[in-house]
Amino acid sequence: MYASPSSHGVATARALTLVAAVVLLGGATVPTEIRAQQGSSASTLDPGVLRAWKWRNIGPSRGGRSIAVAGSSSRPLEYYFGATGGGVWKTTNGGTDWMPMSDGYFTSASVGSIEVCPANPDVVYVGTGEGDFRTQFSTGDGAYKTTDGGKTWTHIGLDSGTGQQVVARMRVHPTSCDIVYAAVLGDPYGPTAVRGVFRSRDGGRTWQKNLYRSDQAGASDLT
Repeated sequence: MYASPSSHGVATARALTLVAAVVLLGGATVPTEIRAQQGSSASTLDPGVLRAWKWRNIGPSRGGRSIAVAGSSSRPLEYYFGATGGGVWKTTNGGTDWMPMSDGYFTSASVGSIEVCPANPDVVYVGTGEGDFRTQFSTGDGAYKTTDGGKTWTHIGLDSGTGQQVVARMRVHPTSCDIVYAAVLGDPYGPTAVRGVFRSRDGGRTWQKNLYRSDQAGASDLT
């Protein structure tokens, strides 16, 4: 989701509806067909409950547009929001308050991907640079990681060496926070060898290039 620079308020509202959707659906009863497969006896959800919900802007008011929102099912009120020009923000109360988390640690304000480790929500990986190319977009300087819920961050590489980089997607193994994949678009303005799909088995200390075609072809997403 994106908008022109003159409509940051609309962009923020659109981006953060993702957070609201997660909060809303997080408390919903499992659908009947899924419960039947699981052997659950829980009651079904009255559709009228969902009709009573209304979308609202939960901020941050200066966050800017976003293509990166992430959370953990084990912490239903905790989410991260990455602005394409405003760094990483975090809420621990379902969006009532937002705190800037990357100030003083990131040398790039452009966040294109956030991934929370399913095995430990205190471990979060961030890819910088905006993967949604448009008339105006921002580049980054590689990837960052926190192991304390965003209190401190460490740069973990994947910079292009040219000063311009886009790490479009980070994916973490479901049971090991040390195994992480990165889809790297690379420098949008020129050739670079730091493109393709990378994997780390040691929490980002070292990276192996798993998929590479050329210095002009990068990876935009993975799952």
